[in-house]
Amino acid sequence: VQCDIDILGEASNLAEIELILATTAMLGKLDFKNFTVCINDRNILKSMAAYSGFKEEDYDEVFIILDKMDKIGLDGVKTELLELGYAQESVEKYADLLANLGEDAAAVRGLGETLAGVLDAKTAENLANIMDTVTEVAETDFKLAFDPTLVRGMSYYTGTIFEVSMEGFGGSVAGGGRYDKMI
Repeated sequence: VQCDIDILGEASNLAEIELILATTAMLGKLDFKNFTVCINDRNILKSMAAYSGFKEEDYDEVFIILDKMDKIGLDGVKTELLELGYAQESVEKYADLLANLGEDAAAVRGLGETLAGVLDAKTAENLANIMDTVTEVAETDFKLAFDPTLVRGMSYYTGTIFEVSMEGFGGSVAGGGRYDKMI
């Protein structure tokens, strides 16, 4: 069973805020507890790869491996990237970025500073603002965490992406994101 929520015509981050709040409110009303909303931005994902020295044509392959992080860990991600022939320097730089990040809005802002030059400064601030706002106004109890390994496999996502995970479930129980160029 699947339930979708789509918003058309809203360019601001109010769309993401509303989607996350609607999703978490619904889960709360269904008595789900102790869930986590993991959040990222496809532009941050791409900028981390660019900063580390990966070529744009390699992003899809790199992200497929990164998406396995929860199963194979950081060392597994590094091993797979090296086995595919990516430069040791790029792999190490990428791994260092991933290993030293926090989960809150301050971590997003800090990453934005690190990625200056390859990431539009507004992108990190936008994601941090979404996190701050959702945290301030949410009526349901849940954890909100920045996850720089969150990929959301669909290549049509153009910005903010999120997934809801819950202990006892093998995968995400909800998810979504911005896809401005779909329609």
